[in-house]
Amino acid sequence: MTWHRLCAVAKLSDEEPLGFKVGDRRVALYKVGDDVFATDDVCSHAFALLSTGFLEGHVIECPLHGAMFDVRSGKCQSSAYRDIKAFKVEIRDGDVHVELDGDAALQTAGDGGVDVKP
Repeated sequence: MTWHRLCAVAKLSDEEPLGFKVGDRRVALYKVGDDVFATDDVCSHAFALLSTGFLEGHVIECPLHGAMFDVRSGKCQSSAYRDIKAFKVEIRDGDVHVELDGDAALQTAGDGGVDVKP
């Protein structure tokens, strides 16, 4: 299993998703209350970054297509779009760490890189 440090928790704000690139994978972080969630950052319909979308509660809305996904599970909440991947998150010493490969994803994960770029 490979964990990646993405940022300090203090960098996250409620209702303001934040996107990262880890190798070839794009990951979005969401702060909802005291909890932090991570999903793929790309909409399952076509290329649009969910981190530029609209977060309300536990639901992120794609800014381009209007598809809605639960950030806790990646399940699509609207239309016939596919679910997105959701990943395990741990807070360690005030930093957000996300597990991106192996059976660590809440759903099937792909590769994980080593460079993290916000």
